[in-house]
Amino acid sequence: DQGFLDAELLWIGGSVLPVSHIYLADDQTLVVTRTYEIKKSEDRTHTSTMTLRIMKVDDGLQGTMTGPKWDGTGESVTSFTGKRMPSMPDKPDLSKITYGEPIELFNGKDLTGWELINPKSKNGFKVIDGNLVNDPVQPTEGEHISYGNIRTEQEFEDFNLKLEVNVPEGNNSGVYLRGLYEIQVVDSYGKALDPHNMGAVYSRITPSEAAEKPPGEWQSLDITLVDRHVTVLFNGKKIIDNEPVLGPTGGAMSADVLAAGPIYLQGDHGNVSYRNMVLTPIE
Repeated sequence: DQGFLDAELLWIGGSVLPVSHIYLADDQTLVVTRTYEIKKSEDRTHTSTMTLRIMKVDDGLQGTMTGPKWDGTGESVTSFTGKRMPSMPDKPDLSKITYGEPIELFNGKDLTGWELINPKSKNGFKVIDGNLVNDPVQPTEGEHISYGNIRTEQEFEDFNLKLEVNVPEGNNSGVYLRGLYEIQVVDSYGKALDPHNMGAVYSRITPSEAAEKPPGEWQSLDITLVDRHVTVLFNGKKIIDNEPVLGPTGGAMSADVLAAGPIYLQGDHGNVSYRNMVLTPIE
């Protein structure tokens, strides 16, 4: 509309970001770059560029992502393929959906029904006083411990998920719907509205109002996912109202927006406690 190409892109992880540059090299090749800074030492920062070259092949895409290795000894090249995401369904009429039987995801006693996504990671989740507590403690000396995310063994399509969460000051976690869409869990009390705040669909949908309680208090999330649209009630206030989610968020387990998937909880970020986790499938 403005007479030039522009785009936002979810790179390997993190947030959806505006690209640094995008152009058509020819009628079959799209080139996208991202320029960013890398801190090399206390007094030295380098500016690096990651480049995507994307080619149309039949009904899909093939491409490469190229960038310098961290130590400057060559390039890192990753190949990928892609296909067009299905069209976004119309906004669902939430008054007409029907529910199945509620499923208690956490029994308050142990981690039955949950497993590490990466079995090689350390599990920081444990049950304390009936709560599911993540406490990824790092040693004061020695090697950094790689803590893992946990997921439900069951997989789900559309559903309503209710839970309570307690986030200490300065801590961070996340609840992934179908392993695709992160509902942010973070201490954002007192902060201006942002797509990285508590209750947001991470980097994609900003809450309509700030409903956070101070850190260390129990807070409630009531989340409905249906037809790729999300509604979030946070501490009883509707902060996301049946909004379309345009794609997966950083950390997603896949890019297939039609596939069933688990609920997964971030365990590699910080201290957080969950309780009263109940999922009700939508039929």
